Amino acid sequence: MKNGLFLILALLFWIPGSAQNIGHESLKKEAIKNIETNYQALTALSDQIWAFEEIAFQETQSADALADYAEQNGLRVNRGVAEIPTAFTAEFGSGKPVIGIMGEFDALPGLSQKKVPQKDPLNDGAPGHGCGHNLFGVASLGAAIAIKDLIQEGKLEGTVRFYGTPAEEKYFGKLWMIRAGLFDDVDVMMDWHPSAETKADVQSSLALVDFMVEFYGQAAHASGDPWNGRSASDGLELFTTGINYYREHVKPTVRIHYHIQDGGQVVNVVPDYSRIWTRVRDTKRDGMEVVWKRVEEIAKGAAIMADVDYKISLISGIHEVLPNRTGGKRLQANLQYLGPIEYTDKEQDFGRKIQEATGKDQVGIVCDINPLEETKEHPSGGSTDVGDVSFVVPVIRLRVTTAPKGTPWHSWAVVACGGMSIGHKGLGYASKALSMTMVDLFQEQTLREEVKAEFKERIGDYEYKAMIPEGPPPIGTGN
Repeated sequence: MKNGLFLILALLFWIPGSAQNIGHESLKKEAIKNIETNYQALTALSDQIWAFEEIAFQETQSADALADYAEQNGLRVNRGVAEIPTAFTAEFGSGKPVIGIMGEFDALPGLSQKKVPQKDPLNDGAPGHGCGHNLFGVASLGAAIAIKDLIQEGKLEGTVRFYGTPAEEKYFGKLWMIRAGLFDDVDVMMDWHPSAETKADVQSSLALVDFMVEFYGQAAHASGDPWNGRSASDGLELFTTGINYYREHVKPTVRIHYHIQDGGQVVNVVPDYSRIWTRVRDTKRDGMEVVWKRVEEIAKGAAIMADVDYKISLISGIHEVLPNRTGGKRLQANLQYLGPIEYTDKEQDFGRKIQEATGKDQVGIVCDINPLEETKEHPSGGSTDVGDVSFVVPVIRLRVTTAPKGTPWHSWAVVACGGMSIGHKGLGYASKALSMTMVDLFQEQTLREEVKAEFKERIGDYEYKAMIPEGPPPIGTGN
């Protein structure tokens, strides 16, 4: 009888979407209300950045729009940090703890797209937000402002700091921000990314390195006296051939990419110069470094075979992400409290049309919140300079649905969703979940200590060193 009574009482007081030990509920509700109040302004800002469609280190309008909005909402803004004109920080409060949150805002070349569910460029050949970064930076800033208001009202103590982090898609701007010491005093960092699913992200990523290989030969008439020429293009082709033969002998976790940037200018001249951007990835930096050095040896061999000179220049490289399950568990509780995003029939129809256009099963947008996953030793997927941040400060990460299931990422389809209500809803949801978890971090010293303890255990005795060349960031290089 007692068990039956207990079950009845439990059902009476159970609230759908609630989570056990949610804690600090009144402050979290205030943060949620703040984001809902500012929702129209946040989505308008996101749409601005979506329309600016600016690529790595060229995000002048996007950075200004975010920094201006931060200033208008009472944050102290420091622009042009780390020798990067489009990097900035915006903070409020004083003392400890310092809780940071990152926001990206760069677009990808060639992905311009209208807000329609079939490929239709807005501006032919122009960039587009094929990774949803127009949503990313704005949602994070919205969360930072919600926390700022709680600090200003005396309900939280410490410092909240938003990081405007440019050039994630190409040069990895966070590396220079780390080198400038901008993360040194942070206790815990928050991060999120647009996705086709909603979950606390406790997976790692792939480490990578980018380097340029240049070949230098001797020009000659391609028909009249080719024997007087030494073809830099031959060196490049032999290099790519070597890479492609090497692919058979690397581990399944390895990825090798290249982009030929200059293979010669005209057909009737033996080219004396060629250039190729090369990228190596693996799930662990140690494995990546082995392949990296082997690919550099292949470049040397190609130069010998073509009888040309060569030069290798490091562009940048990034570490894999150090996951933080302690922080992920608390974030998961906040996701359960919020419950799933709800989509209209019109939005689901838009999603199914996206899936039809990209050859995917027409199942629409997934609403479910994923359960907390086991952390994989060797994850699939891409790379991010958040990995380097995770080697200097613990990072709690989130993914939120902003596109239908199966959507090809880095594509026009993500651009289309990011400029309309599907993306907007993901933005608002991410901002709420991030701000709720930040409330927990400000309020609970024990939680902060546990997050830091896991960070220390995962990093062990490894001493972080950024994989970037000496000197300023490669701004305006044209590469």
